[in-house]
Amino acid sequence: MSTEPHQVSLGFTRQDFPAGVHVCQIFSKDEDRLDAVLKFLRSGLEAGERVACFSDDLDDARLGSYLAEHSLSLAEHTARGAFSKTGASEVYFADGCFDPDRLLGLLRKFYRDALADGFPAARVIGEMMADVLRLGGISHLLEYEARVTMLLREHPITAVCQYDATAFDGASIMQILKVHPLMVIRDSVVHNPFYVPPEDFLANHC
Repeated sequence: MSTEPHQVSLGFTRQDFPAGVHVCQIFSKDEDRLDAVLKFLRSGLEAGERVACFSDDLDDARLGSYLAEHSLSLAEHTARGAFSKTGASEVYFADGCFDPDRLLGLLRKFYRDALADGFPAARVIGEMMADVLRLGGISHLLEYEARVTMLLREHPITAVCQYDATAFDGASIMQILKVHPLMVIRDSVVHNPFYVPPEDFLANHC
């Protein structure tokens, strides 16, 4: 029996990765964010995975049209539970607060339910809102992202976290990079030189 991990395509790069990677995309142009979202979702649906998107700014008509261009039906994939979209604010700030434990529980359940429903893998892409700095603070955000990396070892969701460089200050972006093993550079995904293993990061910062 093969022990090789399930390989996935992110869609916006030609590279393949083992399921469960945790990728950070820092963008300054919304077209770059949207391009990654569309290609990531399409790649997952083409591979038969369960796919989720957390975004306040993804038009259903635009997504449906894009998928249709690639012989995929948004309505059909939504109806059979392969695709879901939830507002980023609704996911991250339920009850007006940012709660890492609640969010990690949602990811854990998403993965377990996907496998129980017969999907071979699961993936999530989401844009973090700058409101997190007001509602949870940078320390809670960094704790959450570090713990996501740890969770993905046992629940290998393929995860892309998008951050708007125009909404977060430079110091915050540098901290955010420390808790993501991989980062997007010019349509390529590379090992992040700023990355700090989560056990070390949490021991020193939380």
